Amino acid sequence: MAMLTKLQNKILEMIATGVPLGETVDLLCRTVEEIVPGIVCSVLALDQQNRLRHLAGPSLPAHYAAAIDGVQIGPGVGSCGTAAFTGRPVTVTDIATHPFWADFKQLALPLGLAACWSTPIIGSGKVLGTFAFYFHTPRGPSDIEQKIVEACVHLCAIAIERDQRVTERRRLAETDALTQLPNRGRFNDVVVSQDQSDCPWGVLLADVDNLKLVNDTFGHRAGDDLIRNVAARIASVGEAGMSFRLGGDEFAIIVNGDDSKDLSAIAARVLDAIRVPCTCSDHVIYPSVTLGGAVAMDGDSAEQVRQNADYALYHAKERARGNYIEYVPGLGTAIVKRFRAIQDVTEALREDRIEAYYQPIVELATGRIASLEALCRMKTRKGEMISAAHFHEATKDANIAFELTRRMLGRVAADTRRWLDAGIDFGRVSVNLSAADFYRAGLADRVASCFAEVGVPLKKVTIEVTESVYLDQRDQIVAEQIQDLRTAGMSVALDDFGTGFASLTHLLTVPVDVIKIDKCFVQRMVNDRAGAVIIKGLIDIAKGLGIGVVAEGVETAEQAESLYRLGCANAQGYLYSRAIDRSAISALIKERRIIGTPLGVPDATLSIAG
Repeated sequence: MAMLTKLQNKILEMIATGVPLGETVDLLCRTVEEIVPGIVCSVLALDQQNRLRHLAGPSLPAHYAAAIDGVQIGPGVGSCGTAAFTGRPVTVTDIATHPFWADFKQLALPLGLAACWSTPIIGSGKVLGTFAFYFHTPRGPSDIEQKIVEACVHLCAIAIERDQRVTERRRLAETDALTQLPNRGRFNDVVVSQDQSDCPWGVLLADVDNLKLVNDTFGHRAGDDLIRNVAARIASVGEAGMSFRLGGDEFAIIVNGDDSKDLSAIAARVLDAIRVPCTCSDHVIYPSVTLGGAVAMDGDSAEQVRQNADYALYHAKERARGNYIEYVPGLGTAIVKRFRAIQDVTEALREDRIEAYYQPIVELATGRIASLEALCRMKTRKGEMISAAHFHEATKDANIAFELTRRMLGRVAADTRRWLDAGIDFGRVSVNLSAADFYRAGLADRVASCFAEVGVPLKKVTIEVTESVYLDQRDQIVAEQIQDLRTAGMSVALDDFGTGFASLTHLLTVPVDVIKIDKCFVQRMVNDRAGAVIIKGLIDIAKGLGIGVVAEGVETAEQAESLYRLGCANAQGYLYSRAIDRSAISALIKERRIIGTPLGVPDATLSIAG
C-alpha cells in the first residue's frame, strides 16, 4: 500500500529528526485511522513499574485516556493490560461479555467501542507498550488490518526505544554519579522553571561540615560514603526529585507549595536527619550540615531567590555552623559589601598597595615615646590611605587575613631594621595578628623568621592578639601559640582588654606581657565613675600579675591625667598622634621624643603631635 509506505517514511523521518514521541505516535494514529475507516487507534507505553501510560489516542476522549493511564498490567486486565503482561496479541471480539473487560466495559461501551484488539510493542526482547485497534462492532482484525498493525508496531518500537535512549542520556546528564541525585544542571533548570509557576516556593542550600577533615583523616572512600549518606537523608526529607547535589559538599532542596512558607521546619527536619551517626568506610562519623534558605517573595525572580539562599548559606557558614539561617532583606547587602572588601584587598595585595603606619605608645609620666604599634593601611590607586576599619570585613576571610599579616610582618621588619641602622630608639614595635594566623601551625617560627631575615632581635617585637581570639581557645591552639611566641623572645599584648567575659581567669593559664584597656572604658572614665572603677581594678590586677598596661583611645588631656592618677603607665591615642607613615614617625621620634604632657613633672607644658 502506497499510503502505508508513505506513512512509514514519514514516521521514520520524525524519529530521526528528534520529534517528540507523543507527537510522532499521535500522527501515526491519526493517519492509520484515515487509512482504515471505522477503527479507533490507541498507543500505550509501559513504565518501569509495569503500569500502562497513555501515549496517543486522538479519537479517544480525555476522560477515557485518564482512566486507563496508570493501570497495572496483569492477566485479564483488559486487552492492553493482558497483552502487555503476556507479550502476545489479545483479541476481544465482544467487550460487553468478555471477562477481561469486566472492570472496564463501563468506560468503553458508552463510547460505542464494542471490540478491542491489542498487540504488544516489543523491542530489545522486552514489552515497551501496546498498539490497539478498537472496533465499533463485535469483530476481530482483518488481514489488511493485521499487516498495517504489524508495520505500526515496528515503528512504535523504534520510536519508543529511541525516546528511552534519549531519556536515559538526559537522566545520566542530569544525575550525580556518586549519589544518584539530580545534579546542578537539573537544579538550574528546575529553578528557572519556577519563574513560570504561580505556586509559592523556596530553596534550601546545604554545605556538609568538615568533609575535607573526613577526607584527610579517614580517606576519600570515607568522604564519599559520607556524601552518599547525607544525600540519602536529604532526599528522605525533600519532595521526590526535588533534592539535588550541586557538587562537592553542596546540596539543595526546592520546596513547593505551602511547605515553603515554613522553611525553618523543613530545615529542622534535615538537620535532625543528618545528625544521626553513620558508618563511613568502617569509621563512625557524626555528620553535620549548615543550611541557608530563602522564600520567593512577590516580585522576586527565581535567580534572585537562589541568590538570597546563597547569601543566607554564606552567612550561616560564618556565624552558625551546623545550623540554619533564613534570608532576610539586607543580608545580601552586608555580604556584597564583604565580597567587595575582599576584592579590594586582594587587588591591593597583588599590586603591593598594603602599607604599615605607626602610632606611638607614650609613657604618661614622662611624655616619652615608649613603643610603637604598626597598623595596616591600604593605599587606593588614587593614592589615598584607607584604615583597616574600612576593609575589616575582608579580614574575616582566613586567606586574606593570613596574607595581610605576612605582608605587614615584612614591612615592619624592614622598617625596624632601618631604625636600628639609623640609631633611632623606638623601644618595641607591636604587630597585630588575626585569628587565621593562630590557627595555622608554626606561628612563632613564621614571625621569628621574618625578623631574623633582616637581623632584628625578637626582644624588639610585641605581638598583639585581640581579646576575642585570646578567649577562643579551641583545642588550646591559641594558648600554645602564645606560649611559643613568648618562648621565642617576643612579648604578647592583649588588645581590646575588658570587652570579653573571662579574660581575667584566662590570664592565670595563658599569661601575656601587656594588656591594652579598650577605649570604650577610657572614653567613659571622666564622667562615669563606674568606668574609672573598672580601669582602676584592671590596673591593680595587672600590676599584681606583673603585666604592663596601655590605655587605648586617649583623646584628651583630662583622660590622660585621670589615667595617670589611677596608676596607668602608658597610653595611646589621638591626643599624641594618629597613625603615620614610617618617615613621619621617624621624624617624630627624633625631633619630638616627648609628645605629650610629662605628667610626672609639675607644671609641664602640653605638646600634642598631629
